[in-house]
Amino acid sequence: MSLSRGLRLTVLWYYSLLSGFIATCAAQSGASSAPVANPGRPTVATPATLTPVGYFQFENGIQYALDSTEFSSRFGVNQVTELTVHPRLELILQSEPFVGSTVAGQHSWQAGGVSAGVQGVLLPGHETRPTVSVSYLRSIYSGPAPDIDMGSANQSAQILVSDDLFGFHVDANGTFNEQVKGTVRRAQFGQILSVSHPLISNFTLAGEVWHFTQPLLHSNTIGNLWAVSYTARPNLVFDAGFNHGFNATSTRWEAFLGFTYLLPHRLWNARPPQP
Repeated sequence: MSLSRGLRLTVLWYYSLLSGFIATCAAQSGASSAPVANPGRPTVATPATLTPVGYFQFENGIQYALDSTEFSSRFGVNQVTELTVHPRLELILQSEPFVGSTVAGQHSWQAGGVSAGVQGVLLPGHETRPTVSVSYLRSIYSGPAPDIDMGSANQSAQILVSDDLFGFHVDANGTFNEQVKGTVRRAQFGQILSVSHPLISNFTLAGEVWHFTQPLLHSNTIGNLWAVSYTARPNLVFDAGFNHGFNATSTRWEAFLGFTYLLPHRLWNARPPQP
């Protein structure tokens, strides 16, 4: 897929999404209730809980990064589409339609990668019991754009745990990736801990620490992320924040901005309750 075609498809995608958002806002205003979004962004950690069954959820954002081993600057557009088809099973599609980067003084626009996979709940949360899930993603297309410090994965598996403790929401992930460079394949391991707490007027503050091995560099990368999100509607959440890498092989600074939108139209009717 050429960059120009990718750019056109991206613009068309965002135009369609924005048009759907404007059209559905009016319909929502008169409704007594609306489905509630379950954002996976802007943190690196992914919640173990799933989105509402039968609704498309779109997570869209931009990211600007500085000073990494592969680039001096990088701008990317990212998108995640999720659809939960069963209370315990969610389908996931991730993409980065285009990336602008500066490497050794040369600036270029390139296509990013595309991955698809699933997330399944092993143990639903209940009162003091956390939600425990697993996920698997497989790369469909690996673009030529340079990666941030975590790198890209040919395939990825995660163990996810989410819980609410003393007014805080906690997401903990263990990540197992396969990284590929030419004929070389290496296992990558990561650990992520994210904690968030509601603030005033629909704002939420999130803080996160994360660590990933860098098997192709024989090193590790460690970082700290802070973000603020604003719930404009139950199904629409805006976010912004930054991430700081601590060591020499980490991307030193990243800033991001985006939103999560749960399309308020169910794709199929709910199953009637059993007598």
